[in-house]
Amino acid sequence: MGVDDKKMMKKPAKASTGVTAEEKAAMRELVRERKANASREEWERDLHEKIAEMSASDRAMAERLHAIITATAPSLTPKTWYGMPAYADNDGKIICFFQPAEKFKARYATFGFNDSAKLDDGAMWPVAFALKELTAADEAKITALVKNAVS
Repeated sequence: MGVDDKKMMKKPAKASTGVTAEEKAAMRELVRERKANASREEWERDLHEKIAEMSASDRAMAERLHAIITATAPSLTPKTWYGMPAYADNDGKIICFFQPAEKFKARYATFGFNDSAKLDDGAMWPVAFALKELTAADEAKITALVKNAVS
């Protein structure tokens, strides 16, 4: 058997799952979160810990969003979801979330809503927004969206 024949007999390389290391880490976070039987205070503490770990620009936006969301919709429970700040209704369904740019090496952060949010507007409407910074106009728009989402 020649050298080339031996190379051909090696096990084929495992096919990529297409899931990045960051996505795998987020999935591990979700499993941990689902196993947790935490109180509102514990969830909020976890959320603040995750925010504290963020880069300065992501952290500033996450802190501002937290203030807006908790003031606008105090009935929502601050918690983490896939290791990201999120806000759930009384049934535990995530209404909105913040995805830091750094988490998935994106060029912008994302503020999004899940299908439990009451944002329906005809047959098509936006459910996620790219954020590079938060202006006063953006904050007003987010406040209105959060109010609608929980109405």
